[in-house]
Amino acid sequence: MGLADNPQMEDYSLRYTPAAFRKWSPWMVFLSCLVGISAMAGYALDAAFVDEFGFANSLIGFGVAAAVTLPLTLVIAFAIARKHVDIDLLTRGSGFGYLGSTLTSLVYATYTLIFLAYEGAIMAQAVTALTHVDIHISYVVVSAVMIPLTLYGMSFSAKFQAWTWPIWVALIGLALGTAATAPDAGQNMVHPATVSPTGLAGLTVLAVFTIAAAQLSLATQVGEQGDYLRLMPDPHGGNRGRWRLAVIMGGPGFALFAVGIFFASTLLVGYASTKTGADHVGVPVDLFTVVYERLTGNHTVALILAGLLVLLSQIKINIMNTYSGSLSWSNFFSRLLHRHPGRAAWVFLQVGLSLVLMEIDIFSHIVEVLAWYSNVGVAWIAAMVSDLVINKRWLKLAPPNLVFHRAHLYNVNPVGFGSMIVAGAVSMIAYYGAFGPTAAALSPFIALVVAVVLPPVVAFATKGRWYIARTSELPANDGELPCSACGGDYDVADMATCPFHGGTVCSLCCSTEGACKDACKPSAWRPPKGAVPLGMPGFTPEKELEVA
Repeated sequence: MGLADNPQMEDYSLRYTPAAFRKWSPWMVFLSCLVGISAMAGYALDAAFVDEFGFANSLIGFGVAAAVTLPLTLVIAFAIARKHVDIDLLTRGSGFGYLGSTLTSLVYATYTLIFLAYEGAIMAQAVTALTHVDIHISYVVVSAVMIPLTLYGMSFSAKFQAWTWPIWVALIGLALGTAATAPDAGQNMVHPATVSPTGLAGLTVLAVFTIAAAQLSLATQVGEQGDYLRLMPDPHGGNRGRWRLAVIMGGPGFALFAVGIFFASTLLVGYASTKTGADHVGVPVDLFTVVYERLTGNHTVALILAGLLVLLSQIKINIMNTYSGSLSWSNFFSRLLHRHPGRAAWVFLQVGLSLVLMEIDIFSHIVEVLAWYSNVGVAWIAAMVSDLVINKRWLKLAPPNLVFHRAHLYNVNPVGFGSMIVAGAVSMIAYYGAFGPTAAALSPFIALVVAVVLPPVVAFATKGRWYIARTSELPANDGELPCSACGGDYDVADMATCPFHGGTVCSLCCSTEGACKDACKPSAWRPPKGAVPLGMPGFTPEKELEVA
């Protein structure tokens, strides 16, 4: 059995997730999504922001970012949980087209890679502090550890995350309690001793939006949450309330948790700033060692506790970063190479690339990296939400149903893909100073506005003709159909008719088939002249594209 044929490793990557596999409760899925709050990146980033801009600017900046990302991620989280597809398949059917979403797979893979490397660097710092080995050797060690922990996907991840939460909560609770009971804890939290002269300048609009712009990159985090939310069971009368709460808190709730983490981290930083310098406050293992020293009175014991907390936190979050990265690389390369060696194979690529980023010191440049990335990430997420809400629901400019099969989609849909490209390009031009320093600081917000406004404009101009190239006539039930390419049986929702194979074909085999040359579609790149849009309200779907 190859890697791609092992469902325990694959977790139905690159395809619709059937009900038979979605055996976890909403609570277990939520616990897996919640792993983001364990990340030490928040503590390191918050220390950097407070040091540079001060507490007030940082707090308001975080609040602005949360207010923007919450509604965006709410839409995507519920769409993923209800449709049982990952964010790549959702993107395909949300105005991007089959190959158009290839670029967004790369955008998403880059996000998971950035944080895998950044969190890995923090983990390596803890290894070096505990063992005194060279930091570059620690980078290799923490990278190698992630491979076996991620190969078995959700089957292992759900259990590991659930089992380790009590230990993590106890350790972080001890640290927060210790910092909170220190003399002048509140004063030190709001006015840490490490703040630079820039941060002492007071509240400024530019500082607030500079912080918020960098934080907008976290909108892309909903993709990682979605890799778990797609495994949610179907809601029913008995669990509907718990189901909704699990989706809200497991998806968009991350924005709220980020604000909570800000208060926790600034409390810790405030105390630590009275005992050590800014260089150590920004390194989580050093930060927690200082805090635990107040509790234990012994540096060695404090270091062991801090090392345990940081290592556990980073293993928890990097399981998510590695897992989600393997999914996104799978999506990206399956369309470029028409091959799928298995999700697990791309774990090695994800870990290898993160090691390179660690070695070139991404830890010292993370704020600049996130500020740059926000322009692209926000353009993608906002264009998706605009299509899902404005085009599909409000204005009825797009088919209401999600279509993600290669056999049914045009290669590129200008509605979402074109809007993202334009929004990203305009914001990048602004980021590099073409419109002045204020626009440069606000560039991700420019991307947000353009990406929300353009999709309905383009959908209206193209009359919805670029969404669906053809449809398949399949049984209207929840059963399974055989794939004429691989021989497996899959849910009807995952299947399409295939003239090349002479039967039905699953979405994964459809994606990896390179010899068919899109024989099922009259045109893969653009609608024929006079084409009537399929799947739109008021139109009856047919097997092939209707021509007026």
